[in-house]
Amino acid sequence: MTNRTFAIIKPDAVKNNYVGKIYNHILDKGFKILSAKLIKMSKYQAEQFYFIHKDKPFYEELTNFMSSGRCMVLALQKENAVEYWREVIGATNPNEAEDGTIRKLYANSLGENAVHGSDSSENAVKEISFFFTESELI
Repeated sequence: MTNRTFAIIKPDAVKNNYVGKIYNHILDKGFKILSAKLIKMSKYQAEQFYFIHKDKPFYEELTNFMSSGRCMVLALQKENAVEYWREVIGATNPNEAEDGTIRKLYANSLGENAVHGSDSSENAVKEISFFFTESELI
């Protein structure tokens, strides 16, 4: 089944000039990039985007980090996009990520882990629509 997923190249990866390498990784894995934007998330946007984690102890640190610098948001398409993207990015903790995954290659730590990926098709739809209008998905 072809479907969409959402990705963010996080501020740590942008700051470390990994956008091009991660972008190429995405293309090499056969994803179609429907849309991509370089943005600077406001604290409010980060709080709204990660609202599902509001009661978790890492919420404040996460929203501060995500609003600390530029990031690239992407809408991706591929068969089984959500599941495959999760495999491509690797475990949240880069020390536990498989060799060759984006987080193993480019993440600094558990908190600065280079990329975000939707965890379900339902969340991918919500996350894509948070940053993109349908007319931007080409």
